[in-house]
Amino acid sequence: MDCPGGEFRKAAVAADSDTCSKVGSRVLQSGGSAVDGAIAALLCTSVINPQSTGIGGGSIFTIMESNGSQWIGVPGEIRGYEKAHRLYGRLPWADLFQPTIQLAREGIPISIILQHCLHIPNNTSSPLRQLFMDAEGNMLKQGDTVKFERLADTLEMIAKYGADVFYTGDIAKDLISDIQEAGGTLTLEDLSSFTVSEPQAWNASVGDYTMYFPPPPSGGATLSFILKVMQGYNLSPASVQGEERVHTFHRYVEACKFANGLRKLMKDPAFGSQMEASAMIQEKFAQYIRGLISSNSTYKAVYYNITPHVDTQGTSHVSVLAEDGMAVSVTSTINHLFGSKVLSPKTGVILNNQLFDFCGKVNQIHPGERPPSSMAPVVLASSAKKHTVIIGASGGSMITTGISMTLMNHLWFGKSLKDSIAAPVVFVNSKNALRFEPDFDKCESAAGAGYGLDRALTGTAPPLSDVAARANHRVPCSPRCPRAAVSFRLLSTISDGALAT
Repeated sequence: MDCPGGEFRKAAVAADSDTCSKVGSRVLQSGGSAVDGAIAALLCTSVINPQSTGIGGGSIFTIMESNGSQWIGVPGEIRGYEKAHRLYGRLPWADLFQPTIQLAREGIPISIILQHCLHIPNNTSSPLRQLFMDAEGNMLKQGDTVKFERLADTLEMIAKYGADVFYTGDIAKDLISDIQEAGGTLTLEDLSSFTVSEPQAWNASVGDYTMYFPPPPSGGATLSFILKVMQGYNLSPASVQGEERVHTFHRYVEACKFANGLRKLMKDPAFGSQMEASAMIQEKFAQYIRGLISSNSTYKAVYYNITPHVDTQGTSHVSVLAEDGMAVSVTSTINHLFGSKVLSPKTGVILNNQLFDFCGKVNQIHPGERPPSSMAPVVLASSAKKHTVIIGASGGSMITTGISMTLMNHLWFGKSLKDSIAAPVVFVNSKNALRFEPDFDKCESAAGAGYGLDRALTGTAPPLSDVAARANHRVPCSPRCPRAAVSFRLLSTISDGALAT
């Protein structure tokens, strides 16, 4: 996967691949809005990284105006695109689909990332497996070409007739037929009754910035909680020097553990109160948690009130900054790698397993309820509104760790944006065990053992984010790009305005 850097005077797009970043950029150059660019880049990503995102999933947008078959949930992706385009789009709806339709028909080379993700169950009759097999029945490998011809047909119909054809028309009928044949329970009524949620963004003060993020059931409040706890330690470059570096690392890990214990509060507001979730982003609560963090020891899982769940590694992120100052941070997912592993043969759509996210987090699921999510597309505006940071991440449940460590490095530890992005990450999984990126500082790794922390080295890069800040429109690349289906990009502009999700 190409991962070039660059400098842009007017606008920029950062997606999970160079190909899709260019697709989004060309939309901007054609007069499209930031939302147009984001939609085009996400559609492109659905064929470049089909294991992570697609129209069979869902997405969360944060916008700054210039002014397993039984686990399949209702795919909200296309309705979300439609709503965002109606509010903020400029180019014709169909124009946003054409680059991806062409890619899907002509085929794309299998990337090393996609090859590594092709751990599909050994069932030669599986439509998903057949998609990635050659004429002799062998799995495609890096450099081979895969075509998404059925998906291209579906995208052409959506481009021509709009989102309704996906939710109430012929595509809907084909999709539900395939889902039910695979053992799923989704119905035409489920699909036709889906609506897009449009809540106001929440916000919290982080350093010299105000951070805007989508409310629960997204992971924005969890991210805010971690940063609020750490901010109370009066962090500075000295916090990562000498012995103090180990103490800072320990406190951060403990904050992440408490964050795991709070994930159960990330409920759909339509089915429960958000009072508890809103309390967790307040300074008073962060102060209380700091009082529970020991400076020299750690505790068993019950101390943090965690409910272990399965960690996910899906998702894709796009950040867009348009010439007029409009900023879009959007994260999309089909949940686990290849979602439910159900491919609709008639439509070419890979279906999500989004309902799996309810496991271990709620006692009861209600019809229409949106599952809790780690996705946290955020926008940070400086107090004087002269600097804007657009940030989000790929990596499933690792998202909050990747974003929080990046922001700490840049806002408090004195690192440049480029160095903040390149810095290795430690991930605290759902069981509160540490997972270090191989290049993570050996000092911290040893300290983790000294504090009695369960730890392990992983060869998988952690979540990486798309970042935009006023810095001469630089877009340097994360060195992790060749190793994972995720990306960091740096953009820049001056912007201000109202925020909404």
